[in-house]
Amino acid sequence: MAKMTKEEVIEVAHLARLAITDEEAVHFADQLEAITNAMELLNELDTENVEPTTHVLPMVNVLREDKSIPGLDRELVLKNVKEHEAGQIKVPTILD
Repeated sequence: MAKMTKEEVIEVAHLARLAITDEEAVHFADQLEAITNAMELLNELDTENVEPTTHVLPMVNVLREDKSIPGLDRELVLKNVKEHEAGQIKVPTILD
């Protein structure tokens, strides 16, 4: 893979609204080159018989069952509020 230049790093940093020094740009260019070289090594692997993976663990539907349960009793809730009217909790106005 082509080496990422200091100028390319500075341009990407500019687009991302990041302020970096020339020394940081050189350092990041070296790091990005190391990362892309590691990814190139992965391209050499034979993945012909490897199944695509969406998760590393065999997890299936780990969410709880979605079922309705009774809520709090309205009268009990209204006993704990400062103001209420017609079964609704009154709150201070925040918009004019």
